[in-house]
Amino acid sequence: MGNQLDRITHLNYSELPTGDPSGLEKDELRVGVAYFFSDEEEEVDDRTPSDCGFTKDLSPAEEGPFSVNEVEYSAFCSQECIFSKLQENEDLNVFAAKTLLTMCKPGDLLELVATAQAPHWAIYEQEDQVIHLHKGEIRKDSLLEISSGRHGRIVNNRYRYRPLPPDLVRQNAVGHLGLSSEEICWTNSESFAAWCRFGKREFKAGGEVHSAEQQYFLKVHLSGSGVHTLVFRSLEDMIRERRRVDASGILKELSLVNGGKE
Repeated sequence: MGNQLDRITHLNYSELPTGDPSGLEKDELRVGVAYFFSDEEEEVDDRTPSDCGFTKDLSPAEEGPFSVNEVEYSAFCSQECIFSKLQENEDLNVFAAKTLLTMCKPGDLLELVATAQAPHWAIYEQEDQVIHLHKGEIRKDSLLEISSGRHGRIVNNRYRYRPLPPDLVRQNAVGHLGLSSEEICWTNSESFAAWCRFGKREFKAGGEVHSAEQQYFLKVHLSGSGVHTLVFRSLEDMIRERRRVDASGILKELSLVNGGKE
């Protein structure tokens, strides 16, 4: 306990989940504990297009769009859709990093994808630079360098929350450059990048109170086996499980609704 108390007294209070700089959240009291750590599970590694799950072999000169074999999802909170990754509602094609750069605007939310690996998310700043959480550090890198054979897409509308203005999105990202280890309260690149764009404390670890009234429902659309619905107590828990499914392809038998199939 002594070590824990010492750790708490050295927290950066600007990171505690007391409110967001956008001021867009409802005026309500929330009490929570922020855990300052990152267990960034995905690696930005060297991969060839054939390793990344594309439906055909690609040559380096090909720019896309390409289709990828992926699990599809939708998510709800209090019957409101807050996340959707469905082919029927969205163009899920991906592009080579060089092509993707020609489509980006400052403040865009980017996703790099590969099979058997959790997707890597980043905020586009300008030119070829992105800001992202990687290996426990918030850093700025070239998209061309970190893509490493993976293709990507813009996912500004993946979450259904109201986005912040692009300047504020960039400000959120730039303002956290250089933070690492215990200074970080996001557990993966997606949570950090989504927080930058939407400014919601729920993307932070420990950023919301667990209550029986508020539950998150994740619908996992698996080819050939229907739709499985899982229940979570927080947005962060739901994100972590969805990314685990993306990385492993295995659906845990936890908190299933109606036997898990619909």
